[in-house]
Amino acid sequence: MLNKLQLFLSAILLLSCGFLYQLTMKSGCRFSCLPPYKSQQGPEALLGKGRSIVFLETSERMEPPPLVCCAVESAARIYPGQPVAFFMKSLSDATQLAPTTTYPAFSLLSAIDNVFLFPLNMKRLFEDTPLSSWYTHINSSAERNWLHVSSDASRLAIIWKYGGIYMDTDVISIRPIPEENFLAAQASQYSSNGVFGFFPHHSFLWECMENFVEHYNSDIWGNQGPNLMTRMLRVWCKLKDFQEWRRYYEVWDTDPSFNHSYGLHLWNYMNQEGRAVVRGSNTLVENLYLKHCPRTYRNLIQGPKGLDPGNK
Repeated sequence: MLNKLQLFLSAILLLSCGFLYQLTMKSGCRFSCLPPYKSQQGPEALLGKGRSIVFLETSERMEPPPLVCCAVESAARIYPGQPVAFFMKSLSDATQLAPTTTYPAFSLLSAIDNVFLFPLNMKRLFEDTPLSSWYTHINSSAERNWLHVSSDASRLAIIWKYGGIYMDTDVISIRPIPEENFLAAQASQYSSNGVFGFFPHHSFLWECMENFVEHYNSDIWGNQGPNLMTRMLRVWCKLKDFQEWRRYYEVWDTDPSFNHSYGLHLWNYMNQEGRAVVRGSNTLVENLYLKHCPRTYRNLIQGPKGLDPGNK
């Protein structure tokens, strides 16, 4: 009788351990534990329909900061039926994070059903495009603005190959963009390359890649990005001025409705002062996080039980 009781208690203990293990994995998921249906799909199969939202990270950092997470999360919320692809140079096809290493932002993003993380392999990406020979002969270590230049090139190639909408990682989505082939204004008579969308294999993007190589000059910031788009569009579009970015970090008497906007570009490159979202500041950007990326705010800004993450 005693042996049967011990056997029964052992079985209960094993079941309890299995249940606790599942809860632990769900609450502390690493990149290597992405659900199989997400991790096994390559970009060709997932993005081939041309309806995806694309983000890029061309640096080697593994942990996206809160603003990047907010951009990705807000896009996933605004486009729930479309894949949101985040290409990261720091990842490879064989990336496996150490079991003892935790990345809160990875856990946050990988838990969102329609967010997919992919390695950014530029050599493979640029194959069969005008950028291939340029990339083969470039010495990236000698380039002055390589992170920006490589990002400018990658976004052109990705949207040309797969179609969809590209967004910078400092753009907070607030409404779906109804256009299919479009560019966004950066200033009066000046085009941006921070948000744009096209069908796969659109001739405009092919000509942009040709122009990228023909007029390549990385010493001029923006020459391969917004300047390139402006060169290609100057005879076609008259653009309106864009709101000054510093006002996002101010307290407004009444928050604007943005009823006629599709996304808000926080111009992270221009933010050399290092302005950030501060919990309890009631700034416009804090309220935007609360409304459009609440999971990012709760986990990376507010912290557990309302504690400041920096004081944990």
